[in-house]
Amino acid sequence: MVSERGLEVLRAIVTDYVESREPVGSKSIVDRHSFGVSAATIRNDMAQLEDEELIVAPHTSSGRIPTDKGYRVFVDRLADRRPLSSAQRHAIEHFLAESADLDDVLARTVRLLSQLTNQVAVVQYPSLAKNVVRHLELVALSPGRVLSVLIAGNGVVEQRTIDLSSLAADPVDEAWLHALRDRVLTTIVGSDLATASATVRAMRDDTVQSQVDVRELALLDIVAGQISANRSDRIVMAGTANLVRTENDFNRNLPPLLDAIEEQVVLLKLFGELELDGSGMGISIGRENRAFGLEETSVLSTGYESSANSVSRLAVLGPTRMDYAGNIAAVRAVARYLSRMFGEDIH
Repeated sequence: MVSERGLEVLRAIVTDYVESREPVGSKSIVDRHSFGVSAATIRNDMAQLEDEELIVAPHTSSGRIPTDKGYRVFVDRLADRRPLSSAQRHAIEHFLAESADLDDVLARTVRLLSQLTNQVAVVQYPSLAKNVVRHLELVALSPGRVLSVLIAGNGVVEQRTIDLSSLAADPVDEAWLHALRDRVLTTIVGSDLATASATVRAMRDDTVQSQVDVRELALLDIVAGQISANRSDRIVMAGTANLVRTENDFNRNLPPLLDAIEEQVVLLKLFGELELDGSGMGISIGRENRAFGLEETSVLSTGYESSANSVSRLAVLGPTRMDYAGNIAAVRAVARYLSRMFGEDIH
């Protein structure tokens, strides 16, 4: 059983090692921290921590570094829950407020979070599954190209472009396009997405039987696909270069780790299995990530509300030697702002 002072010694070792990347010895703890006891007493505390497998000596006669278990105890019991500075909060609000649409919001989110934490930042696309249709727009971009824009109830926008020039030589008629839009929109606006998808597919089937313009079939297929799309199986990522900058924190070669991170299905599965604690954070450290090929990394994840009862994940990923308290604060703050933006609708 580790004493209260022993836990404080563990805190000192974690914070000093994260800052310096140098193994921490008893003398440096006495010099840097106000324990009011001798180096010999600190060494006894460190021996107890080592017996509990919370710290380890990387080399003979060296200082000690935290183990995965030690980081876990630090995160669960010792990490300070400090807020971001007002300057950092202002930077988040200012940078994300300039976003043009959903894709831009998420791209800016991971860029900002990777800069705040110096880690890899990952955000999961919001799900449209629990939403309703607010609006549909069909826009002729050129004589043969049409942009279909679907807007869901929380402002999430799904855009697709289709080239119809191979289906008919005549240019797309604006009046025909608007009539089709109005006919579709009046049947699906306000409907949940499952109902709207079934409605549009039924309209398509009727169109097939009527043998009308093949371009109408193509457009109805596009709209049905937009409604059915569930982009929560996609993620956006930024900051992988941060792993290269900290490559000395990884015992193995980086390429296998980078390959695992690039596999979106791996991260999505990890998000699915990583449970959030009472404070809304899900933290997985070192060997806890072995099943995903990420055993030398830590993942700090939380949820952001993209619509009513729909939560998607936001996370940072990096070496186990990271600033847990600062990174947790950054992830929380960015997630709160994302939830607020979705609550106010993104256009």
